[in-house]
Amino acid sequence: MTCQYAELHTVSNFTFLRGASHPEELVARASALGYRAIALTDECSLSGVVRAHVEAKQHDIKLITGAEITLREGIHLVLLSTDRTSYGLLSHLISHGRRNAPKGSYRLQRQDLEHLTPRGCEVIWKAHSESTTEQGTWLAGLFPGSAWIGVTLQRDGGDALRLACSERLASQCRLPRVACGNVHMHHPDRRSLRDIL
Repeated sequence: MTCQYAELHTVSNFTFLRGASHPEELVARASALGYRAIALTDECSLSGVVRAHVEAKQHDIKLITGAEITLREGIHLVLLSTDRTSYGLLSHLISHGRRNAPKGSYRLQRQDLEHLTPRGCEVIWKAHSESTTEQGTWLAGLFPGSAWIGVTLQRDGGDALRLACSERLASQCRLPRVACGNVHMHHPDRRSLRDIL
């Protein structure tokens, strides 16, 4: 049975020292849970997409290709491609960011996102307590109708503050909110590995 939930922020072991599961495991688990879709959004990378795509075909689940990035200005975003054109633009952005930094890292800033719009990429802003209304207004203007504030419940004692912050920014910036799991593992058994990473 398919539910209407789609996980929009998932990192695999292709996100070094954070992801504790292979792309195939994440996709298979999402399918077993009845998710409508899953987005693979490794940090400034599309390296796990082929493996995830093959697994998604086997399980008949929609795969959304994306990547998470943190801009030099401290803005944390999840970028999702919606078609072939936006996938190509996202690939170009990742290559650009990797070429601008030493091996193993990346460097992107606000102006680097200008070529992504209005050509199909959608963006989830992972706002936090230090995020500003100015950042949200900039994002809403750059991605009109294609930007959301991602809300993740982490059950660490800070959820009430995070929810209040996202509600305030959503109201001030006129951005809708969307649920994101910020998934790093496909099963609780991987928690020990995740903690070590």
